[in-house]
Amino acid sequence: MFIGILSDSHGDPIPVRKALALFDSLGATHLIHCGDVGGQEVFDELVGRALTFVWGNTDLYDGTTLAYLETVGLQAPTEVPSTVTLDDKRFAVFHGHENGFESAHDRLEVDYICHGHTHLRRDEHLGGVRIINPGALHRARVFTVATLDTATDELTFHTIK
Repeated sequence: MFIGILSDSHGDPIPVRKALALFDSLGATHLIHCGDVGGQEVFDELVGRALTFVWGNTDLYDGTTLAYLETVGLQAPTEVPSTVTLDDKRFAVFHGHENGFESAHDRLEVDYICHGHTHLRRDEHLGGVRIINPGALHRARVFTVATLDTATDELTFHTIK
């Protein structure tokens, strides 16, 4: 399975649209957004896609946002981390600011932890868990996203211009 991973879009739909075009061209079948989505304009870009996401520290998710997500068929996260199993691989999705995030690799039974928050790319193995931060699509010198092929465990970072 080919997964597109993005984070920290902070409400700007333009780089998200460019990232989605890249993911589509590469055949990504599931998306993971690691938080700081930033609002309805970005969610509008994500409608109709297989998506797992988590709220970031700047996301406002009030009743209006939750009602909108339900209307467009997007599943709002109800706990941290958001979890999903894809191609028999277990993923935990954090933003990266949450209490207990730093020790999650020691206590969760997952194959991957995806996170954002720092706006810096990361690919690290800790205690048998692969930790991935795709970078950011806002407030970064270079906007980046990542793709992961679960069949080969190949992670690739991509620059979004």
